[in-house]
Amino acid sequence: MKFDEINASFWSGDTYGVQPALTQATVTDADQVPGLRLPESLLDLLRVQNGGGVKADRDAFPTSQPTSWSEDHIPLPELMGIGTRGHGLSLLDTPYLVEEWGLPSPVVLLSGDGHY
Repeated sequence: MKFDEINASFWSGDTYGVQPALTQATVTDADQVPGLRLPESLLDLLRVQNGGGVKADRDAFPTSQPTSWSEDHIPLPELMGIGTRGHGLSLLDTPYLVEEWGLPSPVVLLSGDGHY
C-alpha cells in the first residue's frame, strides 16, 4: 500500500494529543533523545498531522502471535506526535515512560497509556 493511500485514511480527526505542526527543529530535538530513532516513514506521517486519533479501520496492528490484548493484533487508537504540548503523551516521553512502566529497552512508544 502506498503512503498516499494510508495517509488519506489514517487520522480520525480526534485532536486529543495532537502536537503543533512538525518542524525540522522538532525532529532534531527528537534525535537528541537517547534511544529515540524514528524512521522517515513515521516522520512523513507526522508531518501530515503530528499525532492524534487513528481511524477505526487503521487502529490495530496485526501480529502473528497472541498478545495480552488480542489473539492477532495490538491496538493503535492514537499515534503519539513529537512535542511538549500540555495534554497527551508525546514520543519525547518515551525514556521517562519506559522507566516508569518498567518496559524493556530499547523501545519507542507509539501509543498507549500504561495499561497496554
